[in-house]
Amino acid sequence: MQFPESWLREFCNPPLSTPALAETLTMAGLEVEELRPVAPPFDKVVVAEVLAIEKHPNADRLHICRVDVGAGTPLSIVCGAPNVRAGIKVPCALVGAELPPAEAGGAPFQIKLGKLRGVESQGMLCSARELKLSEDHGGLLILADDAPVGTSIRSHLQLDDTLFTLKLTPNLAHCLSVYGIAREVSALTGVPLKQPAFAPVLPTHGAKLPVRVAAPELCGRFSGRIVHGVNPRAATPPWMVERLARCGQRSVSALVDISNYVMFEFGRPSHIFDLDKIHGGLEVRWGRSGESLELLNGSTIEVDAAVGVIADDRQVESLAGIMGGQATAVTDDTRNVYVEAAFWWPQSIAGRSRRYNFSTDAGHRFERGVDPGQTVEHIERITQLILDVCGGEAGPMDDQILALPERTPVAMRVDRACRVIGMPVSQSQCVGVFQRLGLACREEDGRIIVTPPSWRFDLQIEEDLIEEVIRVLGYSMLPDTPPLAPVTPRVMSESRRGLHTLRHAMAGLDYQETVNFSFVEARWERDFAGNEAPIRLLNPIAAPLAVMRSSLIGSLINVLRFNLARKAARVRVFEIGRVFLRDPAAIDSDSGVAGVDQPLRLGGLAYGAAMNRNGAPPNVASTSST
Repeated sequence: MQFPESWLREFCNPPLSTPALAETLTMAGLEVEELRPVAPPFDKVVVAEVLAIEKHPNADRLHICRVDVGAGTPLSIVCGAPNVRAGIKVPCALVGAELPPAEAGGAPFQIKLGKLRGVESQGMLCSARELKLSEDHGGLLILADDAPVGTSIRSHLQLDDTLFTLKLTPNLAHCLSVYGIAREVSALTGVPLKQPAFAPVLPTHGAKLPVRVAAPELCGRFSGRIVHGVNPRAATPPWMVERLARCGQRSVSALVDISNYVMFEFGRPSHIFDLDKIHGGLEVRWGRSGESLELLNGSTIEVDAAVGVIADDRQVESLAGIMGGQATAVTDDTRNVYVEAAFWWPQSIAGRSRRYNFSTDAGHRFERGVDPGQTVEHIERITQLILDVCGGEAGPMDDQILALPERTPVAMRVDRACRVIGMPVSQSQCVGVFQRLGLACREEDGRIIVTPPSWRFDLQIEEDLIEEVIRVLGYSMLPDTPPLAPVTPRVMSESRRGLHTLRHAMAGLDYQETVNFSFVEARWERDFAGNEAPIRLLNPIAAPLAVMRSSLIGSLINVLRFNLARKAARVRVFEIGRVFLRDPAAIDSDSGVAGVDQPLRLGGLAYGAAMNRNGAPPNVASTSST
């Protein structure tokens, strides 16, 4: 998941530097995979307004622009951008500015006072590509009309920001939003979390769309609202476009952007239907054999009884919890919309999109678990943004609750937590952790009973609570405890040569060591070892690698095949590894398994010329295994 640091700090702003914040998240299990600045370093670039333009006397494609940069006297700047015109506000690099290099590793581009085709230019009007803000080079970066002239472009566009990229494990579904991560930061640092307020939007008409949920095991809660008279051609606010871009999401249209924005903000995927394209009402159900759906990505899929859908009286309109359909998509001609947010059971969404060879942000969240408790609040947020950006009139809320997850209390024994963690923790410390995480709990003698909130799908057993305790307290608190068990080295027989000695000897003979899997193809065992009954794996990592090897020869020949495919003329390789042989006399031990002998073998393979010299080598290969 990617998000800008500035957005996170609007919800929770701890007194930590960017690297310290990243370290705090990583040590709490939210691995920060990358920190990247929003923009590279540059200076002396300000907001400027183009007051007037005139044709360059000596060049057809250039214009002479009179530009206000907030310095009192307008500047004369020569510009060749196709979209330059009077009245727009754009970034202007002043004389002395250093812009990012055109290529990685190059020198910064310095802006100097100079002449273009005989006309003096006192600066440079910039595109987003010249500032390395995007790859758009179609013209100047046009700023909002209310951008204050003379302000540094870095402060105006909040370019001194950092993009966080988190690598989240599947149990951290509650962190798939900026607010969810801020909630974790608040618990980890003790800094108060700014709680969002979802003011109800007063309905101005009474229209409702009939909705029937026929499969409560698919959808446990379905909420929706009609909004009449929207303007889909309204421009998405620049601040929203910028935040979506910093989350890795391009702007599509105002209605779609609003839906995506709330998903990144609160982790709530939603869908906005064109109300006038819905025939009758909606039904939430499982698909039926023979039904098809054209999705928003342009592909047409066949559904069946294992896939959830939203259908109207004529056809399937949406793939439940994954992607909407093209038939009811909002367009520039849309006037009335239906806003939907639902709770889809994770097991009813998991794996469905992969059946059709694609994935979506919505499906990624729903198959891990999305808070069923705030569908109405999040629709209120979406509705208010629609009214602010696109206008319109909201109808009453329709909220159907059919089957929500039961939050079974989980008990944690404090003494067991101490044993698992490996250091003493008090009951009051554990209660404090749970309170900071927003987990309702009650205390008993030596036990704490926790009732998971609606947004936590990962708290199911005692070990889950123990993990929460130590990751919030901090893994850095764990003491360095040396092992108490005696360490008794095994004395190697002097009649046996050590593995290190063997490796050096083979390397001295011009052989290179290879390391291969111990599980191989069954035909290798049959062809190279004469083994018709190799030891089979119960759960192979790949279908061909289904048996344990009884010889190193097959692995070495596979290495030779790999090298020959890359035009290697001379190959010298060896491997030291175990082979696996059936042996009724073998017994269970700390290094063995009953019925299987696992001797260590050395195998080598030589191909090509005997000496490493120029000339065509003979096509000769030899192998040996000891």
